[in-house]
Amino acid sequence: MLKLKLALLTLLIFLSVCVKATTWDEPWQDQVVKKSEYFVLAKVLGFDANKNVTINILKQFGGQPLSGKISITNFYLLSLCSESAGEGPEFHFKGIDSCYFFIKKNSKNEYCIATPTTGFAAKIDGQVYATYRHSYHQALIEPDIYEKTMTAIFNNYHGLPYDKTYLNTFINKYLSIKPAAYSNSDEKQTAVFFNQHVALESIYHLGLTGYYGKILPFLDDEKNFHSQVSAARALTAYNTAESKKVLLSKITKSSTGNFVKVICIWTLKTYHPTELKQQLINAELTASSKENGFGGNIMDPRVCTQFPTVKKALTELVASIK
Repeated sequence: MLKLKLALLTLLIFLSVCVKATTWDEPWQDQVVKKSEYFVLAKVLGFDANKNVTINILKQFGGQPLSGKISITNFYLLSLCSESAGEGPEFHFKGIDSCYFFIKKNSKNEYCIATPTTGFAAKIDGQVYATYRHSYHQALIEPDIYEKTMTAIFNNYHGLPYDKTYLNTFINKYLSIKPAAYSNSDEKQTAVFFNQHVALESIYHLGLTGYYGKILPFLDDEKNFHSQVSAARALTAYNTAESKKVLLSKITKSSTGNFVKVICIWTLKTYHPTELKQQLINAELTASSKENGFGGNIMDPRVCTQFPTVKKALTELVASIK
C-alpha cells in the first residue's frame, strides 16, 4: 500500500509537469534548503498551471515571519535544459490540500519554490511525502518527525540552533535497529526503513559525529540501495583513516552498485585524501564508464539531472587532489 501511495503521488506530479520537451536539472535537497528563506506548512488554496500556486500559511518553522495568503509565482533553483516553444515549467498541485514549502523571495520580490517538482512536501492522509536526499528518492514520514528533523536541517543550514536532544534520540533509536528493507506486505518494517533513511540523511545534513559504528551496517547492506546511499553520505563528517579505507573498498568492489560508488567517491572527495591519490588513479583506470543516474521514465522532466559515471567521478576526484 505504501509503495502504491508513493507511486501514485509520483505519477500525479509526473503527468502534471511532463510538458513535452521541457526538462530541468533537479537540485539535491541540501541546496533546496540552503537557498530557501522560509520553511512553512500551508493550505493550498488553488493554482494556475501557467502562473502560480496560492497558499495560506498555517504554521512556520523557519525564516523571517511569513503569514497569511501568498502567491508563489516562480522558481529559485530551476536550471532548464530544454523548453518546448510556448510551454514552460508549470505549477501543479491537484489533489494536494496542504503542503510543506521551502520558499525564497527573488530580486523581483516574487515568492518562489525550488522547481516544479521539488521544494515542497505534500501532506496527504496524515503522512508527508518527504524529500531528504533528492526528489527522485522520497520517503513517507509522520508529520511530527518531518517537522522536527527538517526544522533542524533548515536551522543548521542557516546557522541557527536546533533540538539536538530530539535528533540524537531519534537517530539512536532507528540506527540501533538492523537495516530494514522496503516491503509491500509489511508496513511496520517499511516505516522503519523510511525512518532509518531520515536518520542517516539527518546525520549528513547536520554533520553529526558519534555514529560511525551505527552507520557501517547500512553501508554494507548490498541488498538495500537506499540505505547504502544514505550511509555513504552520512560518512561525510567522518574524515578518518578508517573511513577512507572503507569508502575506497566500496569504490573498488565489483558488487557495489555504480550509483553507490559515485556517492562514496563524492564523500571521499570532501576529505581531500592526498595520501590515496595513486590508489584512486589505479581505480580510475578500470572504473566503469557506463551511464549512471536516477533512472526513471525518459519523459520525466527531471531527465537531464546530472549524475556522473564512476570513471568521471574518479577523474574529478583525482584532479582535485593537489
